[in-house]
Amino acid sequence: MTPSTISHADDLISIRDFLRYAVSRFEAENLFYGHGSDNVWDEAVHLVFASLHLPLDNNAIFLDARLTRSERELLLNQIERRVVDRVPVSYLTGEAWFMGLPFYVNEHVLIPRSPIAELLENSLQPWLGERPVGRLLDLCTGSGCIGIAAALVFPEAEVDLADISPEALAVAERNIHRHEVGDRVQAVESDLFEALSGRYDVILSNPPYVDASDLAAMPEEFRHEPVLGLEAGTDGLDVVRRILAEAQDYLTEDGLLVVEVGNSAPALEEAFPELPFTWLDFERGGHGVFLMMASDLRDHFKNLN
Repeated sequence: MTPSTISHADDLISIRDFLRYAVSRFEAENLFYGHGSDNVWDEAVHLVFASLHLPLDNNAIFLDARLTRSERELLLNQIERRVVDRVPVSYLTGEAWFMGLPFYVNEHVLIPRSPIAELLENSLQPWLGERPVGRLLDLCTGSGCIGIAAALVFPEAEVDLADISPEALAVAERNIHRHEVGDRVQAVESDLFEALSGRYDVILSNPPYVDASDLAAMPEEFRHEPVLGLEAGTDGLDVVRRILAEAQDYLTEDGLLVVEVGNSAPALEEAFPELPFTWLDFERGGHGVFLMMASDLRDHFKNLN
């Protein structure tokens, strides 16, 4: 910390003081919010309370608690890293939330924010119907948040978390242990389907889908995320094309494929005009997630041959 920052450790005493100071610093620096919060107040609350290992909800009782010198120096350092280095809060605290569940994260994985969480909260209804979920795949899993959340929604399912990155899989393994689902969930190092076998009732994927122009224009906060989890070629479809071509061989007869493609949705529809994409709507925001039946995939690629 700079000398001027160190002096603030004598001026700021309570959690309330640090929340006010964080909001002022964040507002003055025009930060980007999009890795777990969408406004300056929630960003400050998340950073301060998570850094102190205090609950994020129902925490008003702590607002006037006095902090130790080491706690004050920790918070000042966290605030400076958020402002100066533009490090997202979840990387500073090592924790992000997905579907109301906490997940360990570091800079080897994307920070969870997929609207697929809302789909899982509704147990994939009405799309799944009465079909049981025996096997489920979270493809390009990163932290494992989607697959682990799905395992908790479908307690009878066996779940594979697949990713090409060993570092990401180490994070996923840690989250498997954290949520005590190791008896049904395994992490698999695989370049998409390469190391996988058998068929799945459901495949969920939040793959890399950011096109070159969007990647170049992203706020600085995204530079801390692994480019492997974002970059997907000129049109953002390098990975999604492979998923569409190969998924039919790994889905059961009436299986479901759900893939997030974000801003690359128009490019995908242009590239595959014959495919019947079902684009999902979300009450809490989010876009560019499609659902497709295995039968539609098979019909499409059979007609191409």
